[in-house]
Parts: sequence; structure tokens; C-alpha cells
Amino acid sequence: MRFNALKHGILSKLVVLAHEDHAEFADLLAALIEEHRPAGMTERHLIEELATIIWRKRRVLLAEGAKINEGLKSAVNSPKSVIPSAAPFQGGLTGENADLRELLDATPEEIAERQRDAALDLAATQKAAAILRKGGPNAYTKARRALIQDSRDWWDEHVEEESYPATAKGLAEFIRESLEPICTRMVKEAEYTPAIKAQTLGEGLKPHLLEKLNRYETHLDRKFERTLAMLLKLKDLRGV
Repeated sequence: MRFNALKHGILSKLVVLAHEDHAEFADLLAALIEEHRPAGMTERHLIEELATIIWRKRRVLLAEGAKINEGLKSAVNSPKSVIPSAAPFQGGLTGENADLRELLDATPEEIAERQRDAALDLAATQKAAAILRKGGPNAYTKARRALIQDSRDWWDEHVEEESYPATAKGLAEFIRESLEPICTRMVKEAEYTPAIKAQTLGEGLKPHLLEKLNRYETHLDRKFERTLAMLLKLKDLRGV
């Protein structure tokens, strides 16, 4: 029945584009025919008109989603702009080396884990710095051991590359110049991840790009109301 509904519709041949699902439109038209049970060509035409309006509204939603995705693509490629804007009165949110795609995909559990890990990393870094300030014969070894594994590995890479000497002074400089600022930034990014996600989505949603689609959707809504009113009036006149 669904293919017959499509085959015999005058508007159906024009509204469904070659790349669209003809069977899906046929199901839609068949469902409307089943609901309203038209008597005669006029009512049948009005029902087909309803189907085409619904089909066009489907296209509007697809176009809206595409526009939003386009905006999001632009936003996620600009972390240095988006992230500082998410918390404009917070220092240290630079967006440097941040992956907004990863942040957007993060679940609440992953965000909580990210916040815990960042806090632990910063605490370990500050503990190592405190050990170095206190000094002592084993300060370097104790401070290095106080770092989390990733930070320790990063320090060892710097030593191998001779960026810093493997001394208490060298480690203190590394912590002050590189490690602690990064840990602080990661803590802030983790803390403000929900705000960063909201900012990214907000910047991706560009109302001015959707305005024409919204006006067209309003036009379709009004057309649907008028068409349905005419159909119901005809059915009322024949006492249905």
C-alpha cells in the first residue's frame, strides 16, 4: 500500500528528491490517508499537501542540524578563544593544547575523573616543590619521587634532552617554569569543563545562520494549519 500511495500522488513525485527515502515518504502519506480516510480527489490532495509539508519540515531540521554542526566545527577549532571566554574572570584558562572535541565527548563520570586526576597532579607537583624549598641531601630524589609518573617521565625526558640538569635546582626550575603552570591550567580546565562545553555549544549555535530556516519553518507551520483546517472543514461538511 505504501508504494501505491507514493505512486499515485501528484505532489509526491516532486517533493521527494532522488537521494531521499521514497519509502519513508510513502509510509508517511499512507499513515495520513489511514488517519483521515479521504473521500474524493480534493481531500486526497489536501492530505498529500500535509505530507509534503511534514517532509519539508524534516528537511528544515536536517538543515538546522547541519548549520549547528558547521558552527561547532568552527568553535572546536578555536580553543584559545572559546576556553578563556567560558570563565572570563578566571586566570590561567588559555586553551593552549586543549582538545575541545575530547571535552565535548566527556561524560559526567569522565569529567569527575579528570578533575580528580588534575587535582592530584597539582598536589604532587606542589609537594615536590615544597621538598625542594626545604632542601636537604636527598631533596632531589624525594622531590622527583613525589611527582606522579607522567610528570616524572616528562622531567626525565627534559634531563635526557639536557634542557635541565638532574639537580635539585634544575628540578625546581622545571616545576616553576613548566610543570606547575601546566598543572594549574589543567585543574582550571577540569573544574570549568561544564562551562567550557556550554560555551562551545553556544558559540557553535549561531542564531543568525538559523534565522532564515526558522522563518521558513514558521511558514510551513502556518501552511500546515491552513491545510488541515480546510481538510477538517470538508470532512465536517460531509458529516464525518
